[in-house]
Amino acid sequence: MSLNKTTKIEIPILARVEGEGALDLEITDGKITKCDVRIYEPPRYFEKFLEGRTPNEVIDAVARICGICPLAYQTAAAGAMEQVFGIEISQWAKDARLLMMLGQWIHSQYLHVHLLAAPDFLGYRSGIEMAKDYPNEVLRGVRLQHIGNDIMKLFGGRSVHPNGIKLGGFWHSPKESIVKAFIPRIEAALKDAEDVIKFVSTLKFPDVTIPFTQVSLRHPTEYPVIADHIVTSDGLEFNVNEYDQHFREFHAPQSTALHSTTLDGRPILLGPLSRINLNFDRLPKHIQEMANATGVQFPSNNMFHSIIARAIDGYWALERSLELCKAYEYTETPSAPEKVCAGDAWFAVEAPRGIQIDHFTFDAEGKATKIRISAPTSQNLPCMEADLRVALEKFGLDRPDHEIQLHAEMVIRNYDPCISCSAHFLTLNVTRK
Repeated sequence: MSLNKTTKIEIPILARVEGEGALDLEITDGKITKCDVRIYEPPRYFEKFLEGRTPNEVIDAVARICGICPLAYQTAAAGAMEQVFGIEISQWAKDARLLMMLGQWIHSQYLHVHLLAAPDFLGYRSGIEMAKDYPNEVLRGVRLQHIGNDIMKLFGGRSVHPNGIKLGGFWHSPKESIVKAFIPRIEAALKDAEDVIKFVSTLKFPDVTIPFTQVSLRHPTEYPVIADHIVTSDGLEFNVNEYDQHFREFHAPQSTALHSTTLDGRPILLGPLSRINLNFDRLPKHIQEMANATGVQFPSNNMFHSIIARAIDGYWALERSLELCKAYEYTETPSAPEKVCAGDAWFAVEAPRGIQIDHFTFDAEGKATKIRISAPTSQNLPCMEADLRVALEKFGLDRPDHEIQLHAEMVIRNYDPCISCSAHFLTLNVTRK
């Protein structure tokens, strides 16, 4: 490709991501002059049609936002409501929600590692094509996904759009024997999970480092899943209810999804790489050693290392799930008494792809009057575009268009974008003349 002309590369449909999106790339005189990750999936207006709904209606509905990480939305919504209404959930309910969230992590991270990302590193167009040469690896990913799905079913009734969470806790409590039956399955799965870390450490990673502003939750004692503090690689730490004092959400003309940056316009990175970079000290020592044995030194600013971060996420999630299953006891009171009042609250969880943060306002009858649901993918979009510019220029813009296209898709899939989750509006303005 000549460098003294303008070349347009359009990827109309991004493969191996959830939802519908595209990439518009323009190269002029050897420089990227346009790089738009374009989300064209229609907005679904969840925030608007949830207004006026009762708490349990909201909890049930937000599970429909995403079929991969429904628990992030349910846990955040329920947590925000319980803060507003002054409902203190039991330790049993806290542990059960954590266990469900871990099941979601296990399912999502191993799905991404084996079927969405690994084919890129190994030169295959799909997980099915990769399975011809790596059948054991693909089957291992499916086994691990299956465990994650089954953990979600324990309390949710089903893994897709689960309906077990309610205001104050859960609708039911599984018998001890059912939960304890997971112990040998998880113990056996840990060997698979260790092999996944070894497997991803053998992949060849492009050498691309970018000084992202990284963002994650921070838990007082352990690796974060549910927490009320946010930390950044800039050295900031603040309560989740101060989110708007540090970040802004805005519309970008090329996208139906909102974007997020720092207040001064710098992209932010959420997700497993930021999570491990900012919380490496919260991992158990033996998992730190496993991470170091991969040859990658954390913190890392190379987004291609996110596949290793996902593998470590998965291993930790399995170990933590094992602890919770061993400690599990049946209760006849899986939820606290319901009550409602007016007020507002923020709540955040770490979805597999990064921080999922909600801001809910309720009236005196406990009905939602204003809702804001910010998915990690939408917060990551400006970072994704900045990453593409640097990664593609380093890859080489003089390469054939199809090679640039494949590499661009690889960069995007590092983020494991959940496009349907990110396609939301806060306001709708219509002008007619």
